[in-house]
Amino acid sequence: MAALFWYSAAMTKLSLDRILQSQGFGSRKWCRQLIADGEVGVAGATVTDYRAVFDTDGLRFSLFDEEWDYRQHVYVALNKPPAIECSRKPSHHPGVLTILPEQFTWRDVQPVGRLDHDTTGLLLLSDDGAFIHAQSSPKRHVPKLYLATTAEPVTDALISQLQQGVQLHDEPGLLAALSCKRVGPQQLEIVLEQGKYHQVKRMLVAAGNHCTALQRTAIGELTLTALELEEGEWCFLEPDQLALLR
Repeated sequence: MAALFWYSAAMTKLSLDRILQSQGFGSRKWCRQLIADGEVGVAGATVTDYRAVFDTDGLRFSLFDEEWDYRQHVYVALNKPPAIECSRKPSHHPGVLTILPEQFTWRDVQPVGRLDHDTTGLLLLSDDGAFIHAQSSPKRHVPKLYLATTAEPVTDALISQLQQGVQLHDEPGLLAALSCKRVGPQQLEIVLEQGKYHQVKRMLVAAGNHCTALQRTAIGELTLTALELEEGEWCFLEPDQLALLR
């Protein structure tokens, strides 16, 4: 039930300018101007008084004729494309927030963990610190499924070695895949729960192969296939989807 707890929120009454600000649509001053300009509606009616108070529980409002649900926190799934850094201060490639709506930056949305700039696939983001910490904690042992394309053919010996464990530099013991199976001559699916730095790539090198492409396809029981996200697309996660991350 922990995932549903992340999503719960007590009913709160807020003025309309505070509601817009909390949802990432700009400063209080800017939100008040939007309201005064008649750009905001609630229940099908334009509201021009920024002091108007509304219950946030179940609140739906419009801005520039686009409908939005009030969300105390946002939980987002993104199918990350290549050449994107999971950093708020990227070094060599655009940061992940540049491909998401601007209000996510205002809300201080952050990636939950990281994918390498050239790794694609399922990435979670949120502005809920407790959720980010819980999902990032190694104590949770959340399995993550990756599809790896290899430079050399995938052999039975490679599969066996990844399942039994390989030694990585600076790691005290062997790191093993929870499961590993060949899905093509030079492709394998590997499930990990440790989340070490460059773990899939380093494990393949330690096992005598090399990763040429990598995609994360699932976290827990939440899958890219079920989300139906193309590369670069994102969606809000609802309570039933968050529950799949347990």
